[in-house]
Amino acid sequence: MAAENGEEKLIAVARHIAKTLGNNESMADDILQIFSKFDGRFSREKLADKLTTAGQEEDPRALDHTIKSLERQISQYVAADHPIWSDSADSSAFLDCVDELISTVRGLSASSSAGTYLARAEDLLQQTMFRLEEEFRLLIERGGESFETTRSYNNGNGELTEDNSNLLFDDSDEDDHDYSDSEIPVAQRLSNYDVIIDALPSGIINDLHEIAKRMVVSGSGKECSHVYSSFRREFLEESLSRLGLGKLSNEEVQKMQWQELEDEIDKWIKAANVSLRILFPSERRLCDRVFYGLGSGSDLSFMEVCRGAVVQILNFADAIAIGSRSPERLFKVLDLFETMRDLMPEFEFNFSDQYCLVLRNDALGIWKRLGEAIRGIFMELENLIRRDPAKAPVPRGGLHPITRYVMNYLRAACRSRESLELVFEESVNVVPSKDSTLSSLSVQMTWIMELLESNLEVKAKIYGDTALCSVFLMNNERYIVQKVKDSELGLLLGDDWIRKHTAKIKQYLSSYQRSSWNKLLGVLRADSSPVAANVGGKSMSMKDRIKAFNSQFEEIYKSHSQWIIFDEQLRNELRNSLYNLVMPAYRNFIARFQNAPDVGRHADRYIKYTLEDIGTQINELFEGVNGSAGGRK
Repeated sequence: MAAENGEEKLIAVARHIAKTLGNNESMADDILQIFSKFDGRFSREKLADKLTTAGQEEDPRALDHTIKSLERQISQYVAADHPIWSDSADSSAFLDCVDELISTVRGLSASSSAGTYLARAEDLLQQTMFRLEEEFRLLIERGGESFETTRSYNNGNGELTEDNSNLLFDDSDEDDHDYSDSEIPVAQRLSNYDVIIDALPSGIINDLHEIAKRMVVSGSGKECSHVYSSFRREFLEESLSRLGLGKLSNEEVQKMQWQELEDEIDKWIKAANVSLRILFPSERRLCDRVFYGLGSGSDLSFMEVCRGAVVQILNFADAIAIGSRSPERLFKVLDLFETMRDLMPEFEFNFSDQYCLVLRNDALGIWKRLGEAIRGIFMELENLIRRDPAKAPVPRGGLHPITRYVMNYLRAACRSRESLELVFEESVNVVPSKDSTLSSLSVQMTWIMELLESNLEVKAKIYGDTALCSVFLMNNERYIVQKVKDSELGLLLGDDWIRKHTAKIKQYLSSYQRSSWNKLLGVLRADSSPVAANVGGKSMSMKDRIKAFNSQFEEIYKSHSQWIIFDEQLRNELRNSLYNLVMPAYRNFIARFQNAPDVGRHADRYIKYTLEDIGTQINELFEGVNGSAGGRK
């Protein structure tokens, strides 16, 4: 009888060890062989025989005892009115009970005759999982109230060093808000993004990992992930809110005034940078630590945590991309485009797993739509130039507002030349170019220049006066060339373009001289010139000719001194050209006039302008002031 009891005890021990090791038959054989060496009365074959029989028919009393023991131990923790993890001894003991319960359920699941006991064990396991879920939630909340944040720098060896004097989260700039101690801590604006956030203390992260491991093994991984994702998602949403990024619908964005929308774009850029460079990488790091070794739990939880924030960020950018194509929006849309371009590697890095593929694709699609929006804005600029009406002429032949607007606009736009090159290289609808060596952006700028010049030529015709028309074109072409030479436009349009349009300015200058000064010079020409010396087929006397010169010069001075050449260098060039054209002819004429027989000694009576007077008044032309020619008389 004693031997029988001894055998039963050995069988029970062997069964327990084998069960703990996953009922491995070869391992059980080894255990029995070891037992048989201690006492020859217990043969290996005899013990194995009884062990197999015992495994096939579980002892109901032993099962009942085991389950009751687990129920007694676990129930005191499940029913506790305080957090189990407030005491490390309690949490450790509770996890040991959970491990034993999981092992028991697993063992019973492999038996065909343990239905009732399996149901009791599974019911107890479900209660246990409910309590673990609650403890998981409490730990996250407690950790969120006392999380640590450090700025971490890579020292070149892949290691991070900490500088606790630089904090990412700081409520010092929110003194006007009364936040409670339990408020979810969130991010403030930064000037750089080399930051790592430890959103939960390391000890709590380890505790969360231990709970998550049990919940996943027990089939409650989704519940665990849901609790985790809900809390961390709230953290990100509140962070975006404090960074100034509100939840605006597409309709709300479209209805906003542009000045207000510009402020929202500035906030978006800062929030997007903080999110992609700091918040999301930190969430990925936290997910990987909590769900380490638990299959796809980390990737799924990370996607659930970040999806809402990513969608919020992308929805705003998309609303801008599909909005108005008004030219004034170009520069802020460019800011958005460049931010998305710079953040695309962050999207690829942070959302590299299969579950986040849709987020990566959405980001790429919206970035491309922002490029389409930029091309659309340039098309609207072209339409604006075409539709700008030729109504009243610009006073005094000055610079037209459309010239100033378009050139300053393009000059500012070309500060983002690299981005614009990228935008227009993506376009298949660029204007055809005769020069295949030009980039798509160069072709676009050349086309806009042609539209602007064509528009100005139409506007010049409304002056009626050929000379003033030439002054108008001179002014505007000079402004265009100067803006091109002093900016990235010069590199895009090229030296040949600049030379060609500099030559056009000289052509306008020659046209002005021919249309306004040739008739005056004709009066001064020698008597041998039939054109100069005859009016209406009759020869003019020297007295008539000087009278005609005085009258014409006074008329030219009076009108042309009111005209304006805004560029000082061009104004001096034109004055010098006129001086060299008029002064020699007038000097020769005066010399002949003073020696003319019909004038005699009274020449001074007819000479209204001395050579100095002519030079002085030429130098007073194109100042844009009321002119009144005055000679020495």
